[in-house]
Amino acid sequence: MNDLGLLAARLAVGLGMASHGSQKAFGWYEGPGIAGAAGFMESLGFKPGEQFAKAASYTEIGSGLAIALGIGGPLGPAALLSTMVVAQMTVHAKNGFFAQKGGVELGLVYSAAALALASSGYGALSLDRLFGVHEKLSHPVFTTLAIAGGLAAGWFILEQRDTSPPDGTMATPTFEGAPSSP
Repeated sequence: MNDLGLLAARLAVGLGMASHGSQKAFGWYEGPGIAGAAGFMESLGFKPGEQFAKAASYTEIGSGLAIALGIGGPLGPAALLSTMVVAQMTVHAKNGFFAQKGGVELGLVYSAAALALASSGYGALSLDRLFGVHEKLSHPVFTTLAIAGGLAAGWFILEQRDTSPPDGTMATPTFEGAPSSP
């Protein structure tokens, strides 16, 4: 019964994330496609937008499929976490908690599911088990390093963000009591 529960969780989380990525990559499911995602990435300060849009969408697709298929141990969940760090910090955190207001709720659920799957393993109904690699991939040191790597990758991507104001938008500083220029 536990293995069926893990399979159901993997399919929901993995296929949900892969579908989300395919909206960006291919424009499927009423998504923006690469051009639309690139423009959005640029608006967030990730330049060049197309490069960041491709990286985000293919990471979402790859991590989602790895989770759904149960392959690669904690690597899929770690990659999912990297995208969630970036999305939550750049788009959702300012909107509070609830998803209907664009908040962190859904990203938090994806992140918690990724951590649970990384730490529990994928179960008997997985490709890792079929190929006999589940024990090596579920070693606590490997799992810890994968999760730490995913989180570090997310923070590294955030550091690439250009948060400077657009050219020509800087206000001229004024000082109280100073004469204004004509």
